[in-house]
Amino acid sequence: MRVASPAEEEPAEQPAPLVGEAREERVSLGTLLVYGAPSFAGAAMLVPILIHMPKFYSDVVLVPLGYLAMAIAVARAIDALSDPFLGWLTDHRTPFGRRLPYIAFWSPLCALAFFALFHPPEFLSRQGAAWWFATMFVLYSVFHTAYGLPYWALGSELTLDYHERSRLFGVREGFSILGTICASVVPGLLVGYLGLPERQAFSWIGGTFAILLVATCYLVVARIRERPGFADRTANPFAPGVRRALRNRPFRILLATYVVSSITGAIPGTLMPYYNAYVLRPDNEAGWLALLLGVYFCAAFVCLPGWVWLARRMGKKPAWLASFFMGVTGGAGLFFLDEGDLIPAAFLIAWAGSSFGAGLFLGPAMQADVIDYDELHTGKRREAQYSAFWGMLPKLVAIPSAAVPIAILGSLGYVPNQPQSAQVIFAIKAIFALAPAACACLAFVIAWRFPISERVHREILLGIEQHRRGLPAIDPLTRRVLPPPNQRAVDEQTGWFLDYFSRSDLAAYLAGKPSRAATSALLSAAGALLGAGLAVWIAITHVQDLRSDPGTLPVLGVVASGFCAALAAFHVSRLRAARTLALGKIPPEKIRAHLQAHDGG
Repeated sequence: MRVASPAEEEPAEQPAPLVGEAREERVSLGTLLVYGAPSFAGAAMLVPILIHMPKFYSDVVLVPLGYLAMAIAVARAIDALSDPFLGWLTDHRTPFGRRLPYIAFWSPLCALAFFALFHPPEFLSRQGAAWWFATMFVLYSVFHTAYGLPYWALGSELTLDYHERSRLFGVREGFSILGTICASVVPGLLVGYLGLPERQAFSWIGGTFAILLVATCYLVVARIRERPGFADRTANPFAPGVRRALRNRPFRILLATYVVSSITGAIPGTLMPYYNAYVLRPDNEAGWLALLLGVYFCAAFVCLPGWVWLARRMGKKPAWLASFFMGVTGGAGLFFLDEGDLIPAAFLIAWAGSSFGAGLFLGPAMQADVIDYDELHTGKRREAQYSAFWGMLPKLVAIPSAAVPIAILGSLGYVPNQPQSAQVIFAIKAIFALAPAACACLAFVIAWRFPISERVHREILLGIEQHRRGLPAIDPLTRRVLPPPNQRAVDEQTGWFLDYFSRSDLAAYLAGKPSRAATSALLSAAGALLGAGLAVWIAITHVQDLRSDPGTLPVLGVVASGFCAALAAFHVSRLRAARTLALGKIPPEKIRAHLQAHDGG
């Protein structure tokens, strides 16, 4: 039976001013520019890391591909595992705020690690350079997450308006694309046209972007203030927060879309230099790489305002789905090109790039709406924790796409700076062009089910305001009545505590087995640790000599060990709560009410 919405039952109670307030809550031009500016340097750092770094270390620093593949896998696994904790941490209050202190502290460390990554000492041996690369890449990745999560979360707090969020994130990602264009073109200019040695060129690039990152982040800290009503909220426990996020259906859909897209997420950046050098084979390799990257990102920047306009006219999801078509067709077309097809390559790359900006800003804008839906259910503001969840799994999934293609090329006989065999060239084309297109098609199918439109989002804001007034609200997706968090059958503290446990744990408690939860958590943690150990053993036993290609199995072993380690940490964090539950102090009626409240959730 359908439940009438509050607007239908009590027209006088509809808080139209809230919706109007959100619509009028436009972000000033100054705030847009100041908030977006760090994305210029942040994106400019990512381009050398994703595109130039593997080839720089393999062909210039002469680190063997095996070392690179394993180091990239380990670094990305550590980075991904740090996301949930750092996201949960930055949702906690400090005397100076929830977001800005972390931005101020971690951004300089990220800048230093980035500079060191592209300034390896020349006296290092190949093995020493491999260790330098692995260490600096790990530090950069963790520090980037530590300042990036609170920075990204800050954007979701600056406005509640459905369309204004598209504008805000559109400007932010406009800075990202400009930074990407700059970073894509500059190496080619410095090396291909000015004739600088690659070591010197990348050292200059590392220092310049490091300084820009610190300067723009400190401008954010000085000029932007956090939203007082959000910054004062009490944070939630970590493990229950994970469980509640997984009950959020729009979150699951958006996360699944990101995960599928990320299966091949690092392939374009990693293999673009190889595709350019060994498939297209231009005379001026560095110059054409800079040109093709510039074409891709310039097309993205030029088309970005059009995507913002289209999202306002059609809604975020329809605009996002439309962008998939251009990316898939343009990317897949590159498979059919061969040596000398530089103009067709530029055209296809421009066509695919025109959709790039849409995915950059529409994803975060839709994430912000999902976080509002979470507030309707929990009363919490968990921007950073949600951003961490969206980051962690895609990062773990993307690890093979950064390391496995390099390993595959090595196993097929890739030789640096030499003409490649037909087998290697075919592998470069297939992995670079067809694999991302296939994953994008599947991601499109998943994204089609995303349920939050502009109308639904207005109802979400309406429900949040109803809760602020102490009135029940309607979930616009399920039409269920949601009492305010502080008026539910299970008090808020007990509700969050019970979310440490699965339904089967709580059912066992009601069946007279209070120690079942502790046993389950302990066995799950032990099983995950065993899985991590097994994955590490597989990786080690299949690596004979890192001077040669290690193959794909060791890289996948690293990924699996990182995922298992994350699961083990999650279950270990539940043990203390499980021992408390075993004391039998939670009334059975509260557990039944808790289970009933989340039936079908």
